[in-house]
Amino acid sequence: MRTLHPLRHTPAGILDVAWHGCGPEHGPPVFLLHGFPYDIHAYADVAPLLADAGCRVIVPFLRGFGPTRFLRADTPRSGEQAALGADLLALMDALQVERAVLAGYDWGGRAACVVAALWPDRCAGLVSYNNYNIQDIARGMEPDTPENEHRLWYQYYFHSERGRAGLAKDRRAFTRLLWRLWSPTWNFDEATFARSAEAFDNPDFVEVVIQSYRHRFGLVPGDPAYAAIEARLALQPAIAVPAITFDGEDDGVRGPAPAAAHAHRFKGPRSHRIVPGVGHNMPQEAPRVFADAVLELVRGGGWTRG
Repeated sequence: MRTLHPLRHTPAGILDVAWHGCGPEHGPPVFLLHGFPYDIHAYADVAPLLADAGCRVIVPFLRGFGPTRFLRADTPRSGEQAALGADLLALMDALQVERAVLAGYDWGGRAACVVAALWPDRCAGLVSYNNYNIQDIARGMEPDTPENEHRLWYQYYFHSERGRAGLAKDRRAFTRLLWRLWSPTWNFDEATFARSAEAFDNPDFVEVVIQSYRHRFGLVPGDPAYAAIEARLALQPAIAVPAITFDGEDDGVRGPAPAAAHAHRFKGPRSHRIVPGVGHNMPQEAPRVFADAVLELVRGGGWTRG
């Protein structure tokens, strides 16, 4: 079973970011961004495919995951969308990457969408699972259909102190359950889960997760350091960079949506694709399809093999 090692560490903004890199140093840069509750090994099969195609591949652990750490003890452990986007931008700056293809899902897809929408000059192309992934927090308390609401039980659970205690009590049992529910047709084995579950032992994992799922419903304030970014995101900015969006037919969190459902959020060229037999963790369940989409954007951006 492949692991993404060695890891490098780079001070970036308020974090010491742990990340894996592969591929030629001067190849077209690609950032691969994982979600909750996953880690960089969601890209264990995607990263080498891109590296072999000549890309410079950068796969960071998000805040609260793996060896990534906050630089200061007094920094709020926020998991809000503005923080995730700011982290990605800070890492790009620290690594002196002016422009890259950004690809992700779940939390990582949200970070990629934030940068693509607010700093389009830094994004050569976007691969986003679950379409437009910027939260509309002002409408966070509007109920969805009962069918969609029941899928979000874990978010409502995290709104209570019982939920915080439950996550802290047994991170592995809780996250393993989410893996099964969210990807019901993905037959992962215990070794595959254990490889990623180590990332949930991060000392800030619980606090970052709980803040994220409370903030998106407007139940807790965000970190004031990101207030200006959140204000811009509240306007639901359109994404103008070239984009490929995906949904999985078997996604247990967000069922597939037609392209028209999010079309007004994309002002540039966009292709939306629904992938059969795939749940919520697309890059790990269909690595070749995900990698091919990234390469489609890399080649469309005029880059050549490094």
